Amino acid sequence: MTEQSLPSLHLNRQDGVLWVSIDVAPVNLMTAQLLLDLDAVAASAENDPDLHVIVVQSANPEFFLAHGDLSFVEDPATYAALPIAEETLVGTGPMMRLHERWRRLPQTTIAKVAGLARGGGSELASSLDLRFAALETAAFSQFETLIGIVPGSGATAHLPRLVGRARALEIVLTGGLVDAATAERWGWVNRALPAAELDDYVEWVAMTIATLPAGVRAAATEAVDAAGGPLEDALRAEDRLLGETFTPASGELARAALAAGVHTREVELNLEEVLRANLAR
Repeated sequence: MTEQSLPSLHLNRQDGVLWVSIDVAPVNLMTAQLLLDLDAVAASAENDPDLHVIVVQSANPEFFLAHGDLSFVEDPATYAALPIAEETLVGTGPMMRLHERWRRLPQTTIAKVAGLARGGGSELASSLDLRFAALETAAFSQFETLIGIVPGSGATAHLPRLVGRARALEIVLTGGLVDAATAERWGWVNRALPAAELDDYVEWVAMTIATLPAGVRAAATEAVDAAGGPLEDALRAEDRLLGETFTPASGELARAALAAGVHTREVELNLEEVLRANLAR
């Protein structure tokens, strides 16, 4: 494992997974320094073929990210001029550009949320590929309307796609805190797990994805993303990507599965475990 620190982040990398821990005492505000540090991580990751998964988490168990630093209101010009993701979504604000840069990363990105994620914090989580939350302690909010503005870092674009229009309007117009169980039920997060199980489960997800056969993660992601367009185009994309991943290596995995007893009742009852064991060889 390799470790590195930026002023607001702790970075740990192991086996194709980068763990990014946010640490901005006391409540993990999205300060200018944090925005710059997160941008630096994304810039480094964009052209790193050996990095497959990035997990964003918090060093503070109470707060994933509290929200944007409201003191930006005192000097909006300086905030607007922050040199963040300047080639991404040109013409928008720095936090919007940052979140879009993260959304576009070639890695699979995961938010592990143990505490509160409000405003820009929940928008960052919504920009990532996967979200997992602690059942007892995590909660999400877009509170911006309560201070007389609308969300400005992706919420109104991402939430309708995640939870549907009506629920997105409820989240945005009431500014209410949405607990993890409700967020899971609505589709805002993938799973809400007991806090004691969150770390192990997210590590399992990250390592499983990171150790997939070469090219499979990217191809599967491209196929799923194609579903945003016309159905026929999505089906053709899936067919094409299947052909691209049907390699001698995948053929060997299929033959190993047959040798291990696939098609028999005993193995089919525990198929995933047998296939994972083949991958680990």
